[in-house]
Amino acid sequence: MRLAKFLAAAGVASRRAAEEIVRGERVTVNGETVIDPARDVGDADLVAVDGSVVRVQAERVVYAVNKPVGVVSTARDPQRRPTVVSLVPSTMRLYPVGRLDIDTTGLILLTNDGELAHRLTHPSFEVPRTYRVVVARAPVSERALRALRAGVELEDGRTAPARVRRLGRDRDILELTIHEGRKRQVKRMCEAVGHPVRSLERVAFGPLTLGALAPGAHRRLSAAEVDALSRAAAPGCRDAGVSRAGPGRPRPGSAGRAGGR
Repeated sequence: MRLAKFLAAAGVASRRAAEEIVRGERVTVNGETVIDPARDVGDADLVAVDGSVVRVQAERVVYAVNKPVGVVSTARDPQRRPTVVSLVPSTMRLYPVGRLDIDTTGLILLTNDGELAHRLTHPSFEVPRTYRVVVARAPVSERALRALRAGVELEDGRTAPARVRRLGRDRDILELTIHEGRKRQVKRMCEAVGHPVRSLERVAFGPLTLGALAPGAHRRLSAAEVDALSRAAAPGCRDAGVSRAGPGRPRPGSAGRAGGR
């Protein structure tokens, strides 16, 4: 097994983050510092991070958390702000699957399964995320909706087509589904079509919906739900159907399908 994948399987970090840990000269194999994330390691090798031995954990867990405003999407924060990991009392080493901005609320996943986290967040697997967006300058026009569905030109390139529909009587609420994970992507997309975001909540990640989970609350996913997440992030699975993890949320798959999808 490659070293970065081993660290991810051991719950140290996601595979991409594990690669940076290795390149940062923080990992030893049998007492020798290794800087190549692709280095092969086996059962007989002793792997340590910052001097602490790590081993592949037998039990894989995933938690759903409803992140409130003011909580950061990291395992630790130098500024000592509350983190999503601190919301889940666990003796296991957990870390967030992707990130939400500090002022964004809603569904975020925590896990000790680095390989699953990697596949859920890597753009090549195109796992959908659905957001409930309250925007300014209502009503949202059909022209703006068409632009979002076609893809929006941002400073870091054109976005992939999104699914989007209007919600609410005042036509200032959107349900938006994307398959990418660019920084502040939803906010930038909406601003680019003339509707700055007033509030943003993630209501679905792949096949999992936020449901009735209260702000700041968490729950451990069932084996069936973890299996559904794994299938959603399987190679060649471009768009997983969404199953409800709790009552009170619309099916994100009911949003209008974007052009080109």
